[in-house]
Amino acid sequence: MNIFKSILVLAFAFLAVFGEATLSAPRTWLGAQIDLLPALMVYAALNTGLSTVATLAVFGGVWFDTLSENPLGISILPLFLVGWLIQFRRDLILRDLTFAQFVLGTAASGLVPLLALLMMLSSGKELLLGWGSLWQWLVMTAAGGVATPFIFRVIDWFNRRLGYAERVESSFRLDREIRRGRQ
Repeated sequence: MNIFKSILVLAFAFLAVFGEATLSAPRTWLGAQIDLLPALMVYAALNTGLSTVATLAVFGGVWFDTLSENPLGISILPLFLVGWLIQFRRDLILRDLTFAQFVLGTAASGLVPLLALLMMLSSGKELLLGWGSLWQWLVMTAAGGVATPFIFRVIDWFNRRLGYAERVESSFRLDREIRRGRQ
């Protein structure tokens, strides 16, 4: 496995959480905060190992919860569950297809906030829920789905430009001569 890709995913997670906390323009225009961690989790689950998925869930969840009003650590389990489910069946997923990336990003971006909400409701925390919450969930889900193919392109571009290409060797040489018949 390419460790550089795992480092890129964690760096993008840090930048995404930092950007979500500091940039208020999308929140003002749309009336909702855009969360890119589920989209990054889709990328990590399809292109890296389970250790990167777990590391992204822990660090990304703690970073996100630290800069939001969520209880600390509440985002770790939803992120990990989504990443593990995708990782478990990643051999069956057409990961290079933009439509598949969009669908997985939409599903992950919709499922992570719902799981976190269920965890907070089951812990007895008082929450303000209403029709505005539905609008915020729809915006987060749609934005995560749209952002997922872009995240795939950007991280793959950085990996090609800054990482190294794996060397694939074959035992077959092109300049080898095959003699047939008796000698």
